[in-house]
Amino acid sequence: MDAPSRSEEFERAAVSAATEHQHWPGPLSAAVARLCTGLRPQVCERTAAGFDEVLRRLSAPLQVAVAGRIKSGKSTLVNALIGRRVAPTDVGECTRLVTRFQYGTVDRVEVVFDDGGRQALPFDADGAIPADLGVDVDKVSHLEAYLTNAVLRDLTVIDTPGLGSLDAASVARTEELLGMDDDGELDPVSRSAVAGAEAVLYVVTQGVRADDEQALAAFTAATAGREAGPVNAIAVLNKADTIEPDSVAGADGDVWRAASALAEKQAGLLRPRVADVLPVIGLLAETAETGGFTSADAEALRALARLDATTRETLLLSADLFTGWECEVPVGTRNRLLERMDLFGVRCALEAIDGEPEITAGELRRRLLDASGLAAVLNRLEGVFRARADGIKAAAALASVTALAHASGDHGERQRVHDAIEVLLARPEAHQMRVLEALTLVASGAVVLPDDLAEEVVRVGGGTDVAEQLGLPGRPRTELADYALERASWWRSFSSFGATPAQSRIAHVVHRAYFLIWQQLRSG
Repeated sequence: MDAPSRSEEFERAAVSAATEHQHWPGPLSAAVARLCTGLRPQVCERTAAGFDEVLRRLSAPLQVAVAGRIKSGKSTLVNALIGRRVAPTDVGECTRLVTRFQYGTVDRVEVVFDDGGRQALPFDADGAIPADLGVDVDKVSHLEAYLTNAVLRDLTVIDTPGLGSLDAASVARTEELLGMDDDGELDPVSRSAVAGAEAVLYVVTQGVRADDEQALAAFTAATAGREAGPVNAIAVLNKADTIEPDSVAGADGDVWRAASALAEKQAGLLRPRVADVLPVIGLLAETAETGGFTSADAEALRALARLDATTRETLLLSADLFTGWECEVPVGTRNRLLERMDLFGVRCALEAIDGEPEITAGELRRRLLDASGLAAVLNRLEGVFRARADGIKAAAALASVTALAHASGDHGERQRVHDAIEVLLARPEAHQMRVLEALTLVASGAVVLPDDLAEEVVRVGGGTDVAEQLGLPGRPRTELADYALERASWWRSFSSFGATPAQSRIAHVVHRAYFLIWQQLRSG
């Protein structure tokens, strides 16, 4: 390659200066950003433009796609996560499009067209994206909604059309976001490799189907550059209140116990694609989190609680009886409660009122939120996504950098990028990415280990709490340190004796992970 011209040197200095002043999620993302900046003058114009996009995405909040089959309750869950009923939940033009919810200083929504043009739209009077966009939807790429909600400062939430929809264009938009081509396979140089989501919250209902697994496989491949493990994907079993307890062995008639058992079963089907499957009642979570539960609703529930036992039991037998049976509470009021809480939520509220007749509307709302299961989902999001956003973004960025170099067709360019990445990954501070890579290879089956060792790799690489990583929750710090050192020694021996070359590479990474944990425990 010829020496860079003065203009190229000036451009490189400008990019470097801009990079130094960017806000990165952490040291790994900053290191990848420096790598892109350093490589930019050494690659072709097309690859350099791709690097610019990688830099832009590195400095942006973590992008989490909420995906799943049609009518799985994705948009309802999006509203609960954001804390505002802004995503349309009824079938309409908007539900056919990918919508990105991100932080902005002014609430606004923009229609982004395929040709790059934009058109601003006002929100509806109730604060939601308008159901009728007033444009040709076939020419729309996606929607971008900017909201002042603090939760979006470090998390961009992407609502997707449902897989399995009769609307082929909607399915195609979701598949493109998830990194799928026409054959359901990964196109490593597709737009998804550079501009797709970095993590996914996958919504399932009572049945996991083949296309659920296919979509998750394509997504993780698009973001991690290979078949990924439980690094950047979790699933939720939505509409948990619709599960018939009698259909699940060991539930003993309890809805939540049945939902937890079914979620555990689905986790077995979806792993290693996801870190976990958690039950949730999206409708109840949305109502409690977005201000949908009012003082008037609390009073209506108190009125229901005062009904005679026979009438009350009859109302709670079915949705039809709840709205159709004659009683003192107006039908319109009961319809509203059913739409916002369903019968499960109504039952939970009535039980709370029975136990505490003077309960306030605010406390009643908190009880409903607890009953929705949203807290467990948010905690898992925090542990899986937010806590390792730096590693997820850095790994996704490196995968994009690699894909861009391979797409150029220039062997020299490809080698320069490969060498630069190897130098980066050799640094101690980059070990987290090595661990995520090892977890990915083992969980996907690309490197086969005995079941107990594979589970250990997933535990060590998949957690952020030291005691959980070691599988010794609640144990004293000295015991944790001793165990970490013991396992570090074992994995070092395994790497030298009895391991295949592929297993040995994994063993070296796990040994180093245990050693760093030991150092952390000793220094603390």
